[in-house]
Amino acid sequence: MTHAKLFFLMALLTALIVAVGGLLGGSQMMLVALVFAALMNFGIYWYSDKAVLRMYRAQAVTREQAPELYEMVDRLRRRAGLPMPTVAVAPSDQPNAFATGRSPDRAVVCFTRGILNRVPREELEGVTAHELAHIKNRDMLIGTTAATMAGAITLLSRLVWFIPLGGHERDRSPLAGIALLIVAPLAALLVHMAVSRTMEYRADRVGAEISGNPLGLAGALGRLEAYAKRIPMEVNPAAAHLCIVHPLRGGGLVALFRTHPPTEERVRRLEAMARRR
Repeated sequence: MTHAKLFFLMALLTALIVAVGGLLGGSQMMLVALVFAALMNFGIYWYSDKAVLRMYRAQAVTREQAPELYEMVDRLRRRAGLPMPTVAVAPSDQPNAFATGRSPDRAVVCFTRGILNRVPREELEGVTAHELAHIKNRDMLIGTTAATMAGAITLLSRLVWFIPLGGHERDRSPLAGIALLIVAPLAALLVHMAVSRTMEYRADRVGAEISGNPLGLAGALGRLEAYAKRIPMEVNPAAAHLCIVHPLRGGGLVALFRTHPPTEERVRRLEAMARRR
């Protein structure tokens, strides 16, 4: 089922890229856009984990360097029935965490320095279980594909002001230009939002089952959300969707179009889950 979702997502966003290319330059540009999308898909599949870790300036750590962290991840990954992931630490002071990698065998769980220093053990276990749930659900590649291709569509759509539509100046249409500049990126963003929010809710539920403590994760989400509003994180927005809570500050329309679901609703669902146990 996961592979089917990944294929559908890649096909849908590839079709949007090709459509934008066709409006920009006719059939020749459609072919260029198709090749561009294929190369992107290849790069995402094979190199997304390395690219993400570079964006966060994260470094893998050994069991000897972080024995308590390793023991916790190892214990929870066995409960989840997963191979041992690579453990990495990013230098940011903002408490946060994410998982990346194309498969459970190539997975990485990354913690910021801030989360290791500021979050209680019980809540850190909830966060770790959430990230292991993403690995178990094979969410990382799907999320990275959606984010990267949505960004590519936005970039292509901006070329409307520099490239005559259809390859001829007389073919430039104000309405088509508006559609490319606004509608195409918005459509890609909505697809990405829908995919990301669904994955986060599911990872919360599965992560709570792995840790056996929904309230630990609920407490962590509330704490991390509060810290994210106070402590900035310098990271490429293309990788922001991976974090357990949105790491970039901003309200208004920025908050409206966040790929993460509202933290309050995530906490409410986890608290309801705890009451049912």
